[in-house]
Amino acid sequence: MESRVTYFEKAGIQNTDSTLRAARQKAEELGIRTIVVASSTGGTAVKACEVFKGFKVVVISHVTGFRGVNTQEFTDANRKMVESAGGTVVTMTHAFGGVSKAMKYKFDMIDIGDIIANSLYIFGQGLKVCCEIVLMAADAGAIKSGEDVISIGGTGKSGGADTAAVITAVNSQFFFDMNFKELICKPLNYAV
Repeated sequence: MESRVTYFEKAGIQNTDSTLRAARQKAEELGIRTIVVASSTGGTAVKACEVFKGFKVVVISHVTGFRGVNTQEFTDANRKMVESAGGTVVTMTHAFGGVSKAMKYKFDMIDIGDIIANSLYIFGQGLKVCCEIVLMAADAGAIKSGEDVISIGGTGKSGGADTAAVITAVNSQFFFDMNFKELICKPLNYAV
């Protein structure tokens, strides 16, 4: 079996349109109808809803407080556009973070979520995001465990999407049963 993988020279927002097109092509090729996409402010989510019109689009946003106390980055305007296009926005604690981050900040400890996240960073930050958002979507009940989905993530604070993969969803407590089936695209260098 052969499959095409797209590699971008650099990570970042400039790859968003190409990432979404490659993900759409793979979804059609495999008959996958569920798309999970990370979006901080909602800009990528709005684009994903346009590209994946007719698909089930689940958007995972940062938890409120991620960038500052009581701060929600996902704009109300973008949330309305996503929802009016039929998409679902899930805002919840990061699967690899949460309460364990409090231990890190208070006691300067390394937690298991950091170990997992940093291990996945070896393959690129966007790939870590792709894995984490699938766990979050399954935990929220927005997708089904055992379902193949296209997962789309990005790198750093640059915004946009630059990584996509085919993943079989599981709930976070079954993380090690996740099946990372196929890489669609990623940056060669994920430093922004």
